[in-house]
Amino acid sequence: MKNFNGKVAVITGGASGFGREFALIGAGLGMKLVLADVQQDALDRVKTELEALGAEVLALRCDVRHAEEVQALADATMARFGAVHLLFNNAGVGSGGLVWENTQADWEWVLGVNLWGVIHGVRIFTPLMLACARQDPDYEGHIVNTASMAGLLNAPTMGVYNVSKHAVVSLTESLYQDLKLVEAPISASVLCPYFVPTGISQSHRNRPEDVANAARPTTSQLAAQAMSDKAVSSGKVTAAAVGAMTFEAIADGQFYIYSHPQALGHVQKRMEEIISQTNPGDPYAGAEHVREMLQAKLKAGA
Repeated sequence: MKNFNGKVAVITGGASGFGREFALIGAGLGMKLVLADVQQDALDRVKTELEALGAEVLALRCDVRHAEEVQALADATMARFGAVHLLFNNAGVGSGGLVWENTQADWEWVLGVNLWGVIHGVRIFTPLMLACARQDPDYEGHIVNTASMAGLLNAPTMGVYNVSKHAVVSLTESLYQDLKLVEAPISASVLCPYFVPTGISQSHRNRPEDVANAARPTTSQLAAQAMSDKAVSSGKVTAAAVGAMTFEAIADGQFYIYSHPQALGHVQKRMEEIISQTNPGDPYAGAEHVREMLQAKLKAGA
């Protein structure tokens, strides 16, 4: 996808983090913007910010866990702008702790947003984009699904999140192959950021009541939260930089997008372990202090 001016971009999780940066870049390129988020006040602020830049903006509260809300987002987009060219399935949340301590509510919340949100986006918007392509011989489309390096690696106390993001990587690779199979003028990319300051470590601020936990967090969950807060807040690569590299990848037709390419050595090591049937190695090799800190917190709370 080379031409962005005048085209329509739909962005879930559009009120903060990567979503806000995608919107700001899109506005600068002359795109029409559709923003979806569960946090209404943040959504209102970003809409005002973008309109001040001269962008046409449709902002809707949308919980991507629910198919009917994603369908309503698609219907509103077509009613307002009549087309979709660029789709960011970007909404995401995080939850940690030892995997056997995660509750059913934890699984339902994280998989609901991180995986089902992407599934709903792909299932509902891809047919619309294909229909747009049939009506416009010059149509170009692209879908970006936000996964994570946690979709390629499996650090401890991140099990629910890891599962959700591995599934997004698989879904996006499948989407890419299916679009190629039917020779659609639409491509796809998977964004795999590492630790970037976006606010995702505080995603529990928007956790809905229907997936709330009645019990207090366990020691492992508190430890995982502390580690996540520290890692995310200390990240040196900004959300704005990730937004810029994502748009560059879209223009270049690049599938895999990494915020920290240096982390790929760990991915290569994991692939080698799989091929050689070696038991999984330490994901903190080279950063043993992280594992030691985590273990100390668990022992202190035992």
